[in-house]
Amino acid sequence: MLRRLHPEQPESFAFTPANQAWAEAQITKYPEGRQASAVIPLLWRAQEQEGWLSRPAIEEVARMLDMAYIRVLEVATFYFMFQLQPVGSVAHIQVCGTLSCMLCGSEDLMKVCQEKIAKKPHELSADGKFSWEEVECLGACANAPMAQIGKDYYEDLTTERLSEIIDEMAAGRVPTPGPQNGRYAAEPKDNLTSLAEGADDRDPHNAAVALAVEIGDTIKRIDGTEVPLTTPWQRQDDHEAEGYEDPAEPAPAHGRPADASGVTEQEAPASSAAKPVSADFPAEEPQNATEGNEAPEGGKPVAPSGEGAPATDADDATEDKVGTADPVAPGGAYNAPKTQKPGDTAKSDSSSEDK
Repeated sequence: MLRRLHPEQPESFAFTPANQAWAEAQITKYPEGRQASAVIPLLWRAQEQEGWLSRPAIEEVARMLDMAYIRVLEVATFYFMFQLQPVGSVAHIQVCGTLSCMLCGSEDLMKVCQEKIAKKPHELSADGKFSWEEVECLGACANAPMAQIGKDYYEDLTTERLSEIIDEMAAGRVPTPGPQNGRYAAEPKDNLTSLAEGADDRDPHNAAVALAVEIGDTIKRIDGTEVPLTTPWQRQDDHEAEGYEDPAEPAPAHGRPADASGVTEQEAPASSAAKPVSADFPAEEPQNATEGNEAPEGGKPVAPSGEGAPATDADDATEDKVGTADPVAPGGAYNAPKTQKPGDTAKSDSSSEDK
């Protein structure tokens, strides 16, 4: 689907001071030279502030991120979550029209929008307060049919209830979001069939609804003052003027606490722990680390390395084991058969004749 910018554009765009600080903080999440990664958050905040994305807003985001304007425009026109035309000054209603909601009556909800707002999607109502559109699945299938209005879900809707919600918003009131049929969340309407413990003394609203009611940002334009700005990934001295304090650093997951240098001393496995070196416990030398052919105490002489080393009984025994698995080789792979000595062949023949 081809998406174009609206023909009527404002002359300029600027973030509110709080939103500007928020946007600059988002950019610091990314390494130097990777600021373009913040393009979607910044575009989204511009839309939350104005209700839709104008060309000046897209240009401002491109300037802040040092991106070519066409690159930011590509993002804005690709994602349908970005509104490229003005929306209602009070609310933009997004009715889910995918399978579960359609089976439960979402087409009737769209008829309510056509009657009370405008005949076609994205058109403004006569008073400019409302607009609407059909969207793909919003993921609340258990509460179908539903609509997203502003930042929150209004679920378990009927045509009568949606009509009442629009009237309440037009009058300056904000209906409580969430299920509209008495359900707490997405449980069966009559009774809980599982996890019923504690249902009698639970909070009045589920977590999502409670947060929306507490902040009060359901359908309002976001100016950045709704919640405090926290940037824990930035250094403390960047926030001393604001009284910012970094959270205490967690203890290392393994090993002893870090010393003053910040280096954590890791625990060595018990099997590989080194013995202390002292007069009572001298340092051990590696086995066979002797000069020439001197034999270690209680051991056989060590053959010098290189060609011409005399064969030992151990060497003969190794060569007799033709085609056996090498315990040192990965996976116990078999060695290639070794060439037997002439004397070994004769021994083998004589032994077979005796039998």
